[in-house]
Amino acid sequence: MQPPSLHPPASKVGITLDQHIANQMELSPGATGHFTSLLYQIALAAKLVDARVRQAGLADILGYTGEVNVQGEQVQKLDEVANETFITVLKRGGRCCAIASEELEDAVFPEGTGRYAVTMDPLDGSSNIDCNVSIGTIFGVYRRKSDHHGPADVGDLLQPGRDLRAAGYVIYGSSTMLVYSTGKSVHGFTLDPTIGEFFLSHDNIRIPQRGSTFSCNEGNSIRWDESTRRWVAYLKEQHKETKRPYTARYVGSLVADAHRTLLKGGIFAYPADNKSPQGKLRLLYEANPFAFIFEAAGGKACDGKRRILDIDAKELHQRTPLVIGSPDDVADFERFARSSEPGSGSST
Repeated sequence: MQPPSLHPPASKVGITLDQHIANQMELSPGATGHFTSLLYQIALAAKLVDARVRQAGLADILGYTGEVNVQGEQVQKLDEVANETFITVLKRGGRCCAIASEELEDAVFPEGTGRYAVTMDPLDGSSNIDCNVSIGTIFGVYRRKSDHHGPADVGDLLQPGRDLRAAGYVIYGSSTMLVYSTGKSVHGFTLDPTIGEFFLSHDNIRIPQRGSTFSCNEGNSIRWDESTRRWVAYLKEQHKETKRPYTARYVGSLVADAHRTLLKGGIFAYPADNKSPQGKLRLLYEANPFAFIFEAAGGKACDGKRRILDIDAKELHQRTPLVIGSPDDVADFERFARSSEPGSGSST
Protein backbone atom coordinates (compact mmCIF):
# COMPACT_ATOMS: atom_id res chain seq x y z
CA MET A 1 0.00 0.00 0.00
CA GLN A 2 1.28 3.44 -0.90
CA PRO A 3 1.57 5.97 1.95
CA PRO A 4 -1.23 8.55 1.98
CA SER A 5 -0.75 11.82 0.14
CA LEU A 6 0.07 14.72 2.42
CA HIS A 7 -1.69 17.15 0.07
CA PRO A 8 -5.45 17.33 -0.48
CA PRO A 9 -6.91 17.46 -4.01
CA ALA A 10 -7.19 20.94 -5.50
CA SER A 11 -10.93 21.02 -4.75
CA LYS A 12 -10.16 20.68 -1.04
CA VAL A 13 -7.62 23.49 -0.86
CA GLY A 14 -8.76 26.39 1.31
CA ILE A 15 -11.28 24.43 3.39
CA THR A 16 -11.17 25.60 6.99
CA LEU A 17 -11.71 23.39 10.00
CA ASP A 18 -15.01 25.14 10.73
CA GLN A 19 -16.24 24.52 7.18
CA HIS A 20 -15.15 20.89 7.29
CA ILE A 21 -16.90 20.22 10.60
CA ALA A 22 -20.07 21.92 9.35
CA ASN A 23 -20.01 19.82 6.15
CA GLN A 24 -19.54 16.62 8.19
CA MET A 25 -22.46 17.49 10.45
CA GLU A 26 -24.74 18.20 7.48
CA LEU A 27 -24.38 14.52 6.62
CA SER A 28 -25.53 13.48 10.11
CA PRO A 29 -29.32 13.11 10.43
CA GLY A 30 -30.74 14.84 13.49
CA ALA A 31 -27.69 17.07 14.05
CA THR A 32 -28.57 19.95 16.38
CA GLY A 33 -25.39 22.03 16.22
CA HIS A 34 -24.33 21.28 19.82
CA PHE A 35 -21.62 18.84 18.74
CA THR A 36 -20.37 21.20 16.03
CA SER A 37 -20.20 24.05 18.54
CA LEU A 38 -18.18 21.92 20.96
CA LEU A 39 -15.58 21.07 18.30
CA TYR A 40 -15.30 24.77 17.46
CA GLN A 41 -14.61 25.49 21.14
CA ILE A 42 -11.86 22.86 21.26
CA ALA A 43 -10.25 24.41 18.17
CA LEU A 44 -10.44 27.88 19.75
CA ALA A 45 -8.76 26.65 22.94
CA ALA A 46 -6.05 25.01 20.82
CA LYS A 47 -5.33 28.33 19.08
CA LEU A 48 -5.04 30.09 22.44
CA VAL A 49 -2.66 27.43 23.78
CA ASP A 50 -0.62 27.56 20.58
CA ALA A 51 -0.15 31.31 21.06
CA ARG A 52 1.15 30.74 24.60
CA VAL A 53 3.45 27.91 23.49
CA ARG A 54 4.98 30.18 20.83
CA GLN A 55 5.63 32.86 23.45
CA ALA A 56 6.82 30.52 26.20
CA GLY A 57 10.51 31.33 26.04
CA LEU A 58 9.85 35.07 26.09
CA ALA A 59 6.97 35.23 28.58
CA ASP A 60 8.52 33.44 31.58
CA ILE A 61 6.20 30.44 31.32
CA LEU A 62 8.88 27.80 30.88
CA GLY A 63 9.93 25.60 33.77
CA TYR A 64 8.20 23.97 36.72
CA THR A 65 5.60 25.47 39.02
CA GLY A 66 6.89 23.52 42.02
CA GLU A 67 3.66 21.54 42.20
CA VAL A 68 3.08 17.81 41.61
CA ASN A 69 -0.06 16.66 39.79
CA VAL A 70 -2.33 13.71 40.52
CA GLN A 71 -0.10 11.51 38.31
CA GLY A 72 2.88 12.20 40.58
CA GLU A 73 4.53 14.31 37.88
CA GLN A 74 6.08 17.74 38.27
CA VAL A 75 3.76 20.40 36.84
CA GLN A 76 5.15 22.69 34.16
CA LYS A 77 3.92 26.26 33.93
CA LEU A 78 2.59 25.55 30.45
CA ASP A 79 0.67 22.54 31.82
CA GLU A 80 -1.29 24.91 34.03
CA VAL A 81 -1.81 27.43 31.23
CA ALA A 82 -3.15 24.77 28.85
CA ASN A 83 -5.37 23.16 31.47
CA GLU A 84 -6.91 26.46 32.56
CA THR A 85 -7.41 27.56 28.95
CA PHE A 86 -9.28 24.46 27.84
CA ILE A 87 -11.44 24.30 30.96
CA THR A 88 -12.35 28.00 30.74
CA VAL A 89 -13.30 27.80 27.05
CA LEU A 90 -15.31 24.59 27.51
CA LYS A 91 -17.16 25.91 30.56
CA ARG A 92 -18.10 29.14 28.80
CA GLY A 93 -19.23 27.31 25.67
CA GLY A 94 -22.16 25.65 27.39
CA ARG A 95 -21.98 22.39 25.40
CA CYS A 96 -20.02 20.40 27.95
CA CYS A 97 -21.54 18.74 31.03
CA ALA A 98 -18.35 17.14 32.39
CA ILE A 99 -14.61 17.58 31.92
CA ALA A 100 -11.86 15.21 33.05
CA SER A 101 -8.27 16.41 32.78
CA GLU A 102 -5.06 14.52 33.34
CA GLU A 103 -3.95 17.49 35.43
CA LEU A 104 -6.87 17.37 37.89
CA GLU A 105 -7.68 14.72 40.47
CA ASP A 106 -11.44 15.22 40.15
CA ALA A 107 -13.75 15.95 37.26
CA VAL A 108 -15.19 19.41 36.58
CA PHE A 109 -18.95 19.73 36.09
CA PRO A 110 -19.93 23.01 34.39
CA GLU A 111 -23.34 24.45 35.14
CA GLY A 112 -26.05 24.03 32.52
CA THR A 113 -27.40 21.20 30.39
CA GLY A 114 -24.45 20.43 28.14
CA ARG A 115 -24.81 17.26 26.12
CA TYR A 116 -21.19 16.11 25.94
CA ALA A 117 -18.41 14.96 28.26
CA VAL A 118 -14.79 15.72 27.41
CA THR A 119 -11.62 13.95 28.51
CA MET A 120 -8.27 15.60 27.83
CA ASP A 121 -4.56 15.72 28.31
CA PRO A 122 -4.17 19.50 27.98
CA LEU A 123 -0.45 19.39 27.22
CA ASP A 124 1.15 16.04 26.49
CA GLY A 125 4.94 15.79 26.56
CA SER A 126 5.59 18.04 29.55
CA SER A 127 9.15 16.82 30.03
CA ASN A 128 9.98 18.08 26.53
CA ILE A 129 8.54 21.59 26.91
CA ASP A 130 11.81 23.25 27.94
CA CYS A 131 13.69 21.48 25.12
CA ASN A 132 11.59 22.93 22.27
CA VAL A 133 10.41 19.45 21.25
CA SER A 134 6.92 18.86 19.82
CA ILE A 135 4.18 18.70 22.45
CA GLY A 136 0.42 18.47 22.12
CA THR A 137 -3.16 18.27 23.34
CA ILE A 138 -5.23 15.07 23.27
CA PHE A 139 -9.02 15.00 23.64
CA GLY A 140 -12.02 12.67 23.54
CA VAL A 141 -15.72 13.53 23.34
CA TYR A 142 -18.54 11.33 24.69
CA ARG A 143 -22.28 11.84 24.56
CA ARG A 144 -23.80 12.46 27.96
CA LYS A 145 -25.41 9.40 29.61
CA SER A 146 -27.03 11.04 32.66
CA ASP A 147 -30.39 12.84 32.65
CA HIS A 148 -30.07 16.15 30.77
CA HIS A 149 -32.33 17.85 33.28
CA GLY A 150 -30.13 17.04 36.28
CA PRO A 151 -26.45 17.41 37.15
CA ALA A 152 -23.91 15.32 35.26
CA ASP A 153 -21.86 12.70 37.09
CA VAL A 154 -18.60 10.84 36.71
CA GLY A 155 -20.41 8.08 34.79
CA ASP A 156 -20.63 10.46 31.86
CA LEU A 157 -16.84 10.28 31.65
CA LEU A 158 -16.24 6.62 32.56
CA GLN A 159 -17.25 5.17 29.21
CA PRO A 160 -15.38 2.68 27.02
CA GLY A 161 -13.52 4.13 24.07
CA ARG A 162 -15.86 2.50 21.58
CA ASP A 163 -18.53 4.98 22.74
CA LEU A 164 -16.49 8.04 21.78
CA ARG A 165 -18.30 10.45 19.49
CA ALA A 166 -15.08 12.15 18.45
CA ALA A 167 -11.40 12.23 19.34
CA GLY A 168 -8.43 14.22 18.25
CA TYR A 169 -5.13 15.82 19.07
CA VAL A 170 -3.24 19.03 18.43
CA ILE A 171 0.49 18.94 17.84
CA TYR A 172 2.48 22.09 18.53
CA GLY A 173 5.60 21.53 16.47
CA SER A 174 7.31 23.01 13.41
CA SER A 175 3.74 23.77 12.41
CA THR A 176 0.60 23.42 14.51
CA MET A 177 -1.82 20.73 13.39
CA LEU A 178 -5.21 19.58 14.63
CA VAL A 179 -6.21 16.03 13.71
CA TYR A 180 -9.71 14.73 14.50
CA SER A 181 -12.10 11.91 13.74
CA THR A 182 -15.75 11.20 14.35
CA GLY A 183 -15.11 7.51 13.74
CA LYS A 184 -15.49 7.17 9.98
CA SER A 185 -12.36 8.94 8.75
CA VAL A 186 -9.44 11.02 10.01
CA HIS A 187 -8.59 14.52 8.81
CA GLY A 188 -5.71 16.87 9.60
CA PHE A 189 -5.66 20.66 9.59
CA THR A 190 -2.65 22.97 9.70
CA LEU A 191 -2.84 26.33 11.43
CA ASP A 192 -2.03 29.36 9.31
CA PRO A 193 -0.66 31.68 12.01
CA THR A 194 -0.98 34.77 9.81
CA ILE A 195 -4.79 34.63 9.91
CA GLY A 196 -5.43 32.25 12.81
CA GLU A 197 -7.29 29.59 10.84
CA PHE A 198 -6.87 25.82 10.59
CA PHE A 199 -6.92 24.69 6.94
CA LEU A 200 -7.40 21.15 5.65
CA SER A 201 -3.95 19.78 4.82
CA HIS A 202 -4.26 16.01 5.31
CA ASP A 203 -7.55 14.70 3.93
CA ASN A 204 -8.77 11.20 4.84
CA ILE A 205 -5.58 9.98 6.48
CA ARG A 206 -5.02 6.23 6.05
CA ILE A 207 -2.21 4.44 7.85
CA PRO A 208 -0.15 2.01 5.71
CA GLN A 209 -0.85 -1.69 6.22
CA ARG A 210 2.72 -2.15 7.44
CA GLY A 211 5.49 0.29 8.24
CA SER A 212 9.24 0.20 8.68
CA THR A 213 9.75 1.98 12.01
CA PHE A 214 9.14 1.14 15.65
CA SER A 215 8.79 3.58 18.53
CA CYS A 216 9.33 2.57 22.14
CA ASN A 217 11.52 3.50 25.10
CA GLU A 218 14.22 0.84 25.05
CA GLY A 219 15.60 2.35 28.24
CA ASN A 220 12.82 0.38 29.96
CA SER A 221 13.86 -2.95 28.40
CA ILE A 222 15.34 -4.26 31.66
CA ARG A 223 11.80 -4.14 33.09
CA TRP A 224 10.03 -5.72 30.10
CA ASP A 225 8.83 -9.30 30.00
CA GLU A 226 10.58 -11.78 27.77
CA SER A 227 8.00 -11.61 24.95
CA THR A 228 8.45 -7.84 24.56
CA ARG A 229 12.23 -8.17 24.45
CA ARG A 230 11.92 -10.91 21.81
CA TRP A 231 9.57 -8.69 19.78
CA VAL A 232 12.12 -5.85 19.67
CA ALA A 233 14.91 -8.30 18.81
CA TYR A 234 12.73 -9.61 15.96
CA LEU A 235 12.31 -6.09 14.56
CA LYS A 236 16.10 -5.64 14.53
CA GLU A 237 16.82 -8.85 12.63
CA GLN A 238 17.93 -8.79 8.98
CA HIS A 239 15.12 -10.17 6.79
CA LYS A 240 14.52 -8.71 3.31
CA GLU A 241 11.12 -10.28 2.71
CA THR A 242 9.63 -8.55 5.77
CA LYS A 243 11.75 -5.39 5.30
CA ARG A 244 13.58 -5.87 8.58
CA PRO A 245 15.44 -4.46 10.39
CA TYR A 246 13.04 -1.68 11.30
CA THR A 247 14.28 1.81 12.10
CA ALA A 248 13.93 3.09 15.67
CA ARG A 249 12.16 6.45 16.13
CA TYR A 250 11.30 7.68 19.64
CA VAL A 251 10.66 11.28 20.72
CA GLY A 252 9.13 10.80 24.15
CA SER A 253 6.05 12.94 23.46
CA LEU A 254 3.13 10.61 22.76
CA VAL A 255 1.53 13.11 20.39
CA ALA A 256 4.72 13.41 18.32
CA ASP A 257 5.42 9.67 18.20
CA ALA A 258 1.80 8.77 17.43
CA HIS A 259 1.46 11.49 14.77
CA ARG A 260 4.51 10.24 12.90
CA THR A 261 3.29 6.65 13.16
CA LEU A 262 -0.17 7.59 11.87
CA LEU A 263 1.23 9.33 8.79
CA LYS A 264 4.10 7.00 7.94
CA GLY A 265 3.06 3.66 9.41
CA GLY A 266 4.88 1.35 11.78
CA ILE A 267 4.19 0.89 15.48
CA PHE A 268 4.31 2.76 18.77
CA ALA A 269 4.41 0.71 21.95
CA TYR A 270 4.39 1.57 25.63
CA PRO A 271 4.01 -1.93 27.09
CA ALA A 272 3.48 -2.96 30.68
CA ASP A 273 6.63 -3.69 32.69
CA ASN A 274 7.52 -4.78 36.20
CA LYS A 275 7.56 -1.16 37.38
CA SER A 276 4.16 -0.35 35.83
CA PRO A 277 2.34 -3.69 35.50
CA GLN A 278 -0.94 -1.91 34.70
CA GLY A 279 0.76 0.26 32.10
CA LYS A 280 1.92 3.86 32.21
CA LEU A 281 -0.39 5.81 29.89
CA ARG A 282 -3.85 7.01 30.86
CA LEU A 283 -6.81 5.18 29.35
CA LEU A 284 -9.21 8.14 29.19
CA TYR A 285 -6.81 10.91 28.27
CA GLU A 286 -4.32 9.22 25.95
CA ALA A 287 -5.08 5.62 24.98
CA ASN A 288 -8.78 5.85 24.08
CA PRO A 289 -8.49 8.94 21.86
CA PHE A 290 -5.53 7.57 19.94
CA ALA A 291 -7.06 4.10 19.62
CA PHE A 292 -10.21 5.70 18.20
CA ILE A 293 -8.19 7.73 15.69
CA PHE A 294 -5.95 4.85 14.61
CA GLU A 295 -8.85 2.47 14.06
CA ALA A 296 -10.68 5.11 12.01
CA ALA A 297 -7.54 5.42 9.86
CA GLY A 298 -7.34 1.65 9.29
CA GLY A 299 -4.88 0.85 12.07
CA LYS A 300 -5.08 -1.16 15.27
CA ALA A 301 -4.77 -0.43 18.99
CA CYS A 302 -4.39 -2.89 21.86
CA ASP A 303 -2.91 -3.29 25.31
CA GLY A 304 -1.06 -6.40 24.15
CA LYS A 305 -4.03 -8.69 24.67
CA ARG A 306 -7.24 -6.64 24.34
CA ARG A 307 -8.60 -4.03 22.00
CA ILE A 308 -8.12 -0.68 23.76
CA LEU A 309 -11.62 0.55 22.85
CA ASP A 310 -13.22 -2.41 24.65
CA ILE A 311 -11.58 -1.76 28.02
CA ASP A 312 -14.06 -0.66 30.69
CA ALA A 313 -13.13 2.60 32.38
CA LYS A 314 -13.44 2.24 36.14
CA GLU A 315 -11.65 5.36 37.37
CA LEU A 316 -10.63 8.72 35.94
CA HIS A 317 -6.88 8.14 36.05
CA GLN A 318 -6.85 4.47 35.06
CA ARG A 319 -3.67 3.37 33.32
CA THR A 320 -3.08 0.93 30.51
CA PRO A 321 -0.36 -0.41 28.23
CA LEU A 322 -0.75 0.99 24.72
CA VAL A 323 0.27 -0.41 21.33
CA ILE A 324 -0.91 1.46 18.23
CA GLY A 325 0.08 1.42 14.60
CA SER A 326 -0.21 -0.30 11.25
CA PRO A 327 -2.48 -3.36 11.47
CA ASP A 328 0.18 -5.88 10.43
CA ASP A 329 2.73 -4.45 12.85
CA VAL A 330 0.33 -4.49 15.81
CA ALA A 331 -0.66 -8.05 14.88
CA ASP A 332 3.03 -9.02 15.13
CA PHE A 333 3.22 -7.52 18.62
CA GLU A 334 0.09 -9.45 19.66
CA ARG A 335 1.60 -12.66 18.32
CA PHE A 336 4.64 -12.27 20.54
CA ALA A 337 2.47 -11.31 23.53
CA ARG A 338 0.37 -14.46 23.09
CA SER A 339 3.54 -16.55 22.99
CA SER A 340 4.13 -15.72 26.67
CA GLU A 341 0.83 -17.34 27.70
CA PRO A 342 0.96 -20.88 29.10
CA GLY A 343 0.80 -23.54 26.41
CA SER A 344 1.19 -21.06 23.57
CA GLY A 345 4.39 -22.41 22.05
CA SER A 346 6.97 -20.40 20.14
CA SER A 347 6.19 -17.01 18.60
CA THR A 348 8.55 -17.26 15.67
